[in-house]
Amino acid sequence: MGELHVNMNITMDGVIQANGGPNVQDGDFEYAGWERPYWDAESGEQMESDVQGADALLLGRTTYDIFRSYWQGQSDTIGQTFNRVPKYVASRGRPELSWEISTQVSDAAGQVPELRERHRQIHVWGSGNLLQTLFREGLVDRLNLWVCPVVLGKGKKLFPDGTAATRFELVEQPRLYRSGVLLMRYRRLEGPPETGSIDEATNAAG
Repeated sequence: MGELHVNMNITMDGVIQANGGPNVQDGDFEYAGWERPYWDAESGEQMESDVQGADALLLGRTTYDIFRSYWQGQSDTIGQTFNRVPKYVASRGRPELSWEISTQVSDAAGQVPELRERHRQIHVWGSGNLLQTLFREGLVDRLNLWVCPVVLGKGKKLFPDGTAATRFELVEQPRLYRSGVLLMRYRRLEGPPETGSIDEATNAAG
């Protein structure tokens, strides 16, 4: 079975909205494009390498529309990969599937397991609403967070109230880039979060 990797640019307070810049879907979000000042050549090369690991994309309809309008026809490394691989659009409506090799997924919970059987490494970018379904159904294998050193205090968050309780483990040493961006890679663990108390910790230490 293949894996589903979530890739997310995120602020220190968990905001993911309009990270790349203004767009129709996010309206006049005050801090649109907040990630842009923090990228450099080194982090950009790592991002390109990560993108090339995908053999499919799974996107929510809003993110798909944003990506389609920007990446379709782009000839750089990321654009070539995005244009080449199959793209699955999670939507219960009628998305415009004008980007080559695009297929609608109307029931993510039911259809994504089959996609994981078909592909080696499916990548999800953005797609905040879709992610809630993927976390709830236990369909996320890896979570790659690009944390930018900024706090916005407003905006849509990766883990809003009501997100399925999930445990993760760090799978490699975090990598810090000169701009202050911190890359952390996690693998999802089975089972609910573990809990404890200060008394237990004290007794164990004694």
